[in-house]
Order: sequence, then structure tokens, then C-alpha cells
Amino acid sequence: EIKLKKISVVIAGRHSTSVCLEEEFLHELRRIALVKHKSLNELITDIDRNKRTNNLSSAIRLYVLKELKLQQLAKM
Repeated sequence: EIKLKKISVVIAGRHSTSVCLEEEFLHELRRIALVKHKSLNELITDIDRNKRTNNLSSAIRLYVLKELKLQQLAKM
């Protein structure tokens, strides 16, 4: 069963919103933020700034997928 989790975030320190993500994506997003020494809000602000879709949750999923692919390539 897929479990979605809704989290509240602040974009660019001023815009409050919420995103709904699968727990697995949220776990990876938090891990990526930790590795990059950023808060979750800072990382999501970066993703929002560079997104190519109007849907922030989709943009986050695509970002996590891209980061995981880059990690796989780095291990080769």
C-alpha cells in the first residue's frame, strides 16, 4: 500500500504551501537535503525555482529521481 504524507513548507522564506509525497520520496528528499547541508525548505525552494512543471510535488519526485540516478552513475 502506498502511503502519502502531506508536509507544509515555506518557499523562499515567504510563501507557505503544502506538498503531498509518498513516504519513500519524502525520506530520500530529506536525505538529499542533509547531504547538501540544506534545510528541507531551502531544497524545496531550489526545486521550485527550477521546476519545469506547475506541480511542485511532481517536480520534487523528478528531482529525487535525478539525484538518485546521479548517485548511481557516481558509483560506476
